[in-house]
Amino acid sequence: MPPALLSKSRAMAGLQCHKRLWWQVQEPTAPELLIDPHLQAVFDRGHRVGALARARVPGGVLIDLPYDAYEERLAATRRALDQGAPAVFEAAFRADSVYVSVDILERRPEGFCLTEVKSTTRVKDEHLPDVAVQAHVARRAGLPVTRVEIMHLNRACAYPDLSDLFVRADVTARTEARLAAIPAEMATMVAMLGGPRPTVAIGEHCRKPHECPFTERCWPALPPHHVSTLYRMQRRALAALDEQGYQTIFDLPEDTALAATADRQRRAVQAGRIVVEPTLARALSACVPPMAFLDFETVGLAIPVWDGCHPYDTVPVQWSCHVEDAAGRMTQHSWLADGPGDPRPELAERLLAACEAGRTIAAYNAKFERECILRLAEGAPLLAPRLTRIAERLVDLLPIVRNHVYHPDFGGSFSLKSVLPALVPELHYDGLAISEGAMASLELERLLFRGEEMAPGEKQQLRGDLMRYCDQDTLGLVRLLERLRGLARA
Repeated sequence: MPPALLSKSRAMAGLQCHKRLWWQVQEPTAPELLIDPHLQAVFDRGHRVGALARARVPGGVLIDLPYDAYEERLAATRRALDQGAPAVFEAAFRADSVYVSVDILERRPEGFCLTEVKSTTRVKDEHLPDVAVQAHVARRAGLPVTRVEIMHLNRACAYPDLSDLFVRADVTARTEARLAAIPAEMATMVAMLGGPRPTVAIGEHCRKPHECPFTERCWPALPPHHVSTLYRMQRRALAALDEQGYQTIFDLPEDTALAATADRQRRAVQAGRIVVEPTLARALSACVPPMAFLDFETVGLAIPVWDGCHPYDTVPVQWSCHVEDAAGRMTQHSWLADGPGDPRPELAERLLAACEAGRTIAAYNAKFERECILRLAEGAPLLAPRLTRIAERLVDLLPIVRNHVYHPDFGGSFSLKSVLPALVPELHYDGLAISEGAMASLELERLLFRGEEMAPGEKQQLRGDLMRYCDQDTLGLVRLLERLRGLARA
């Protein structure tokens, strides 16, 4: 058990919702609190960013002890401060039933500067209560904290010059304004935890500033085609529908004021069948053969490692392309980077060789593919003119579907993972080890930068899983266009 009822992370949970905090304390092994690969990757990224941030502060003493060695961490922090350390990393303090660790604590002539390191590229509103709790506890423990900073990543920084990787933002005044409420908030949480589960109404706080892991416990199960699934409906408009007693799309009268896409959704749901606009054929005329069907997978590294890249640039490291020849036969091509070296030059060469002959390059949400191609051009400048011509031939299937077709099974979403199962049910992702883009990005980063730590069989299996996922996306585009053309003819 921690040496206090509240840790910093628990305090942040309680500031969002008392019921969430109560569950976290009372059910620490709840399945909702298990760390999944995505969350673990976020933690790992934070640790890497934190280590680099510490390197920017000379002479610091790291309290390098297990996170749950609470008393030892408190004692080590006191020793470091008593011995006059110019800076202490992961300094631990306890006061008023709250225990915190401070990322960077620097000794200044006028007092101490408390710095929280964030792997974001700007200061966010939710950072302020975080540092306010730390400053409150440190001051109550007797430390004269006179300055508070958020140290975050700098989007303008470009590899290989990482000298400006971090921005140190002074948030002292904003923190002081938040500090006055902290003692009462902490005392209220401590008292709440001594009683039964609190009653808290659901609302926006369930998802802001972070998605609550216990949302499904609180939110009622909605009926199929609830009005909240209407495409891009504003919150005010949804509230108006609720006030009028409309619970599902089935309940809406024909004259309900809806945008074109949402009204097409209403018509499809109420009719129980796909709705196809007569304008679909004209929209498909942009798909001129021979066609190529393109999909990229990317990594978005917090700390750039390739020339010209900035924090969180989405850099393509894998692609799949189904290419149609003059006779209409389809051939599949793919490429996946191997190792931590800059993949862009070879990736660009292979991509051009595969799909440059395509008169039309089809993608889904083609803005993403266009950005990937332009990022390739930055990393392979000699190929930039040819890559730019590829980008100019992109045709986006997403607006073609969104503006002309609606299937009741879309569920208000036009993501490829919603559209494909409805329009091409024989093509699905259920049997794939990797089934969505966020997972693919995490696994690509693991493969490229920690692949040497894997057993050969594990590495080969992961490469195969990634190739199958990306290939499925472009095969899905082929089948989707075939289905759309069939709908247009019908």
